[in-house]
Amino acid sequence: MSEGVEWGLHCAALLGFLPPGAGLSTARLAEYHEVPPAYLAKHLQAMSRAGILEAAQGPRGGYRLARCPAEITVLEVVEAVDGPTPGFRCAEIRRRGPAGGLPLREYRVPCAIHAVMDAADAAWRAELRATSLADVISRVVGGASPKSLERGARWVQEVLA
Repeated sequence: MSEGVEWGLHCAALLGFLPPGAGLSTARLAEYHEVPPAYLAKHLQAMSRAGILEAAQGPRGGYRLARCPAEITVLEVVEAVDGPTPGFRCAEIRRRGPAGGLPLREYRVPCAIHAVMDAADAAWRAELRATSLADVISRVVGGASPKSLERGARWVQEVLA
C-alpha cells in the first residue's frame, strides 16, 4: 500500500471537520500534513474521480467531501488511490523446480499459499469496507491529544477566515 493512502485518509478526515460548503486547497492540505503538494494533488484528483471528494473553484474553493463521512468507506479511499488490485499476485511457482513441471491436470486444487493470501485480502477489504470515514474521524477525536485537536481546529479557523 502506498503512502498516498495514508495521505488521502488524513486529508479526507481533515475535510470531514470542515463546516458545510468549506473546502481546502491542495496547497493547504499539503501544508497541514507537511507533504509535497504535487504528489498529494495526484491522490486528491484520484479521490475526486472516485466521487469521494469534490473540487470547487474560486476564492472559497478547494477540496471538500463529496458525501457525508458516514457514506465513505476506508476501502473506497484505498481503491481510489492504489486501485482495486489485490496486493498478492500468485505466479504459480509451485509448478516450477524439481517438484513441478507436471501437466496442468496435476494441479487440481488452487495453490494453498494463493488461497491463504486471497482469504487475507478478502478479510482486510471487508474490514475496510465496514469502516466509514465517520468511524475514522471518531477515532481521531477519541485518540488525539487535546492540544493537537485544539491546534488543528485553530489552523482550520485561520485558513477559512
